[in-house]
Amino acid sequence: MVRKTKNDILQGTLALLVLKTLASQGRMHGYAITAHIQRVSNELLRVEEGSLYPALHRMEDDGWVRAEWEDVDPVVEGRPARRYYLLTPDGLANARTELAALHAKLRPRGIDVIGPAGLAPGAS
Repeated sequence: MVRKTKNDILQGTLALLVLKTLASQGRMHGYAITAHIQRVSNELLRVEEGSLYPALHRMEDDGWVRAEWEDVDPVVEGRPARRYYLLTPDGLANARTELAALHAKLRPRGIDVIGPAGLAPGAS
């Protein structure tokens, strides 16, 4: 059996938070993802850029998310174009599997990590 390191567990947890966020909110840019996680955790969790973007790139490489640049003219908009992330079917399947495993571990302790809507599209 392969033993997971603390870093592997933290990366897996961040990936699950991001995947659940994209499943519930749809297409989002990086800052919106971090703001959502912070808001729904009642300010308990803060995802730093130095953790989020490498995680998003790993998830993109794994086929769990797809990234696309918005179509804007930076001169007209007065800001750079944003890169948006979308959940792929593989990402949704992975999130459901990981969330079910986490739920099975924590539910006996009275902790519900899935919530009433689970990973239904549009649920938060």
